[in-house]
Amino acid sequence: MKIQQLKHIYRKTKDILTQGWMLAGLVVVILLPFVIGLGLYLKSHHIFTQYNFWELIGSTEWKPLSGKFGLYPFILSSLWITLIAIVIALPVALLSAIHLTTYAKAWVLKWVHPLIDILAGLPSVIYGIWGVIAVVPAVQSLALSFGIKVSGYSILAGGIVLAIMILPFILNILIEIFKSIPIELTEVTLSLGATRWQTVKKVILRKAMPGIISATGLGISRAFGETIAVLMVAGNVVKIPTGIFQPGYPLPALLINNYGEMLSIPLYDSALMLAAFILLLIVLFFNILGRYTIVRFEKSM
Repeated sequence: MKIQQLKHIYRKTKDILTQGWMLAGLVVVILLPFVIGLGLYLKSHHIFTQYNFWELIGSTEWKPLSGKFGLYPFILSSLWITLIAIVIALPVALLSAIHLTTYAKAWVLKWVHPLIDILAGLPSVIYGIWGVIAVVPAVQSLALSFGIKVSGYSILAGGIVLAIMILPFILNILIEIFKSIPIELTEVTLSLGATRWQTVKKVILRKAMPGIISATGLGISRAFGETIAVLMVAGNVVKIPTGIFQPGYPLPALLINNYGEMLSIPLYDSALMLAAFILLLIVLFFNILGRYTIVRFEKSM
């Protein structure tokens, strides 16, 4: 009897400890974004003693040694490049996922999936070098066809390279979303006389819409954070871009180019930390917007 009681106590203690570790892991995951955000805010707080937040994000002048820390050109460049990347990558990923999961034979997806994983695992510097070799000259030629003389290092080049980088990431998510839709939904619709495209449009896409929105939000977050490849092809000129053929200077490129050099200048260091904090806020905003859209869509359904 005592042995049974000891075994019961042992199992109970083990269960409590296991639940405790699980809860601790969950707490770490939940608190981590807040800890990162708080750390960045505290590091950037010094600059607010001399400048207003809206003045910093609305100013166009970036001359740190003269005390001018305008972040507007960097924010605008990041938005331009990310928008171009999503506009290019999302339709390609969506149509590819539909074809692979609905139209293609099973062996096609079996062979293509490893290739997608290889693309997703390539270092960003490889995409950057490929962008310098192929994308920049192509953009330069495209601009010349419109009578515009540019170097090719531009917002458009950064957007194209970034689109290719995030394409396998979004595609993998969409494939798993479409594969999770019950096959019975498709079979019932087809048995009622609907064409395969009607089934995709009326059933599969509507069922997968929350997942598509989530994949888009994750793609945007991934795009905002990419650094090396975009830095290599965007041009990195501090000015407000007036078109897609103009050079840009996104926030991650600003951080990677300047952080570590001017840490001895408190305001400069604080301005760079503010840039990182703003980048975090932008990503957080798009994730909240995506979650809100999903909730509204599910309610409307």
